[in-house]
Formats: sequence, structure tokens, C-alpha cells
Amino acid sequence: MTPDLAGKGVVVTGAGRGIGAAYAKAFVAAGATVVVNDLDAEAATSVAKSLGDKAFAVPGDASSEDGVDALVTASRERLGEVDVYCANAGVARGGTEAVAEKAWDVSWNVNVMAHVRAARLLVPHWVERGSGTFVATVSAAGLLSIPGAAPYAVTKHAALAFSEWLSMTYGDKGVRVHAVCPQGVRTDMLWSSGAAGRALMEPDAVDPDDVARDLFAAMEAGRFLVLPHPEVAEMYARRASDPDRWLAGMRRMSGALPSVTMGTD
Repeated sequence: MTPDLAGKGVVVTGAGRGIGAAYAKAFVAAGATVVVNDLDAEAATSVAKSLGDKAFAVPGDASSEDGVDALVTASRERLGEVDVYCANAGVARGGTEAVAEKAWDVSWNVNVMAHVRAARLLVPHWVERGSGTFVATVSAAGLLSIPGAAPYAVTKHAALAFSEWLSMTYGDKGVRVHAVCPQGVRTDMLWSSGAAGRALMEPDAVDPDDVARDLFAAMEAGRFLVLPHPEVAEMYARRASDPDRWLAGMRRMSGALPSVTMGTD
């Protein structure tokens, strides 16, 4: 089902390709006006142009404090109101606890603090007027984990925790929050995840348009978790009910996989 988005103002970060581009397309098709943000200015411009006069490219960094402030300011100028903010931009860094500090810093800023910084600017106004929607593209790794990619697993858990906190704090004040937690999605991030990532996620990977469709269904239903792979719910429940057994299974799976080759810088 499609939520009522006619005339709404939407911001999508990381919208130059993949899930973000699919979100932008779906929101425009539903009657919203969309700001297409990406660090890759050419990609953002290309997506916006393909969507017609209801989409505007606002390239830039959606993770730093100054970058988020500039994006929200420019979006308000374009849209009047930011009704929906999709914190979709993300990075995948592999490696263990020994990976370089830069990988941790980049992962923390893009996967977590980008969400915090956007909420800091948007939520007070949403609470004041009694409505607003925050969409966080998290990952099944935020509910479960992923072998061989400590920065990604840890920061995606944090992104989920922040989304939960937003919902429990402001959900009765008109702010809706949705955490999108797919496993494999056919995007550049999957193709660059190396043999281990593809072995884990490619067999059941879905298309970005499928993720957008499931987000809209969750928005219509008022459901917090968006699970394009429904089996993730069962795995999440097993993890919670018997964490020792779940960890033993994860160790076996990790030992059977080739090395993860996500970016480590």
C-alpha cells in the first residue's frame, strides 16, 4: 500500500544510486517533492533529472555537522517543510577490532552521527507541529550482526538503537520512525562486499525497489521495523531467546566463510 504523500517534502540521503535512488523514485511517484542528496554530485543530479520537476539535487556531505546543517537548510528552502527524512547514506567497512581508526571514524559518522545530527535539526520542529517521519536505513546487521566487519556491525547496531530511542521518546508526539533492515540488496555495496559478503547475502538478495515497496507498506501500517527479508524476524527472535546458541552458530558460519573484503580505510 502507498501512504498519503501528496504534496509532502522528502529528503533522501545517499540517493545517487541503490536503495536511496529507489526511495526517491517511489516518493516522487507517490506525489511527494524530493531532495536527492549524495556525496557524488553527478549521481545526485542524474537521479533528480530522471525524476522530473518534483526532484531537486542537493549534493553534499550528509554526515558532518556542517554538511547536515547545509542539507537541511537547502531542503527547507526547496521544500518549505521537511516532512520525511530518509537517513539512507551508509558505508561498509570490514575488518576486526584492529582495523584503522579512520574506518571506525568514518563508519561512526556516516552510519550513526549523520542520523543524530539530522534528528537534532528536524525533531524539535516535528514535535512542535505534531508530525514528521524519520526513516533510517539500518541493515539486518543492526538486528543480528555480520562476520568479519566489526565497524559495520557495531555502527549498524548503534543506528538501530538510535532509531528505537527516537521512536520511544517522540512516538507519542507525532514523530514516526522506521528502521529498514534488509539483508542482501542488489547494490554496489553488495558487489563490493567480497566473497564472504556475497556468499552470505547474494543468494536471497532483493532489488532496491523491493526495499522501497516494503518501506511504504510499513509507513502505511505504522510499523517500526521494515524487513524486506521476513526471515530476519525469526533469526532476531532466536538470537534474543538463546544468545549462546546463536553465537555458537555465528562462530561456525564465520569460520566457514572466506575473508571479508569491504573497505577498511
